[in-house]
Amino acid sequence: MADEPATGQTTEPSPDSLPKEPTRPTDGQGSSPCDVVHAGGAERLEFTRETAESLLTTERFFWLDLPQPTQGDFEVLRDVFQFHPLALEDSEHFGQRAKLDDYDDFVFLVVYGAVPDEDRLVEVHCFYSERYLITVHRDDAPAFAEVRRRYQKRNTPVENPALLVYRIIDGLVDSFFPILADFDDRIDELENQIFLQAKEEQLQEIFAMKRLLVGMRKAVTPQRDMFAGLMGGVAELPGMTEENERYFRDIYDHLIRISDLIDTYRDLLTGAMDVFLSTASNRLNVVTKQLAVIATIFLPLSFITGFFGQNFGWMVGHIGGWPVFLGLGIGSELLALAILLAFFRRRGWF
Repeated sequence: MADEPATGQTTEPSPDSLPKEPTRPTDGQGSSPCDVVHAGGAERLEFTRETAESLLTTERFFWLDLPQPTQGDFEVLRDVFQFHPLALEDSEHFGQRAKLDDYDDFVFLVVYGAVPDEDRLVEVHCFYSERYLITVHRDDAPAFAEVRRRYQKRNTPVENPALLVYRIIDGLVDSFFPILADFDDRIDELENQIFLQAKEEQLQEIFAMKRLLVGMRKAVTPQRDMFAGLMGGVAELPGMTEENERYFRDIYDHLIRISDLIDTYRDLLTGAMDVFLSTASNRLNVVTKQLAVIATIFLPLSFITGFFGQNFGWMVGHIGGWPVFLGLGIGSELLALAILLAFFRRRGWF
């Protein structure tokens, strides 16, 4: 048997025997998974200081996609890439307006795409220079997967970085079209359902869809204006050529179409809401008319029964017997009812 420690003595466990738990340090080291596209193709790595430094030492263009970054990841970006403090501050805080900020050796872009989540938007922050493209986002960006597949099997450097930037932004912009197509189909369904039977749930859904479209419009409109400035020469991207500008002009055209579609669907939802309110008002009018007809029918009947129900001595002494009851009581009520029905039918009330 192995010797046991004496009573009262404590033994320190060796470091190798302690369970090791994965940690995500936030002391400037970074440890988030990232996707990298470089001369060797596309691969997934751990984003650390050593990874960033090794990518920079290759002196070849690379694209580093960093989803769900931690504070430590931003510190690596600050220390290794020497980004401007204002650009890093903007990148850490999401909910930015789409924009293009030009710094000394890089540009900082904020662009938006669409995803089928709660707010239908994905916000991407880009650090772009002639040596690298770094994208930072918190939500999933399915548009990036197709771009990575293009570069996955190639073993040559990225020859045209601006074309890569175009493909990434174009994928984000084009992701709005399937989402808006779903809006179009759902608006048609809502209009048909409202004509059949208007319900409170439909009105709530219309308001929810309008809020989503307002959010999209707030993201798309500044993005459209940003590319309008890029096409007008107000802003520039590193390595932009006349041929590359044609590609980015296509993005600008898509943004104009998306902006027009958003405005169109907002108008359609407003029209659907008006149809809902009109339908509900018409139903209320029908019910009110029916109640008015019923009340009008009972008005002469109540008068007749009230008149013959008076306890005057002459009426009590002279009006009696079954023939009088049937003639004056029942007969006068049936006659009044027939006159009212004929009048209502002539007026087209039913």
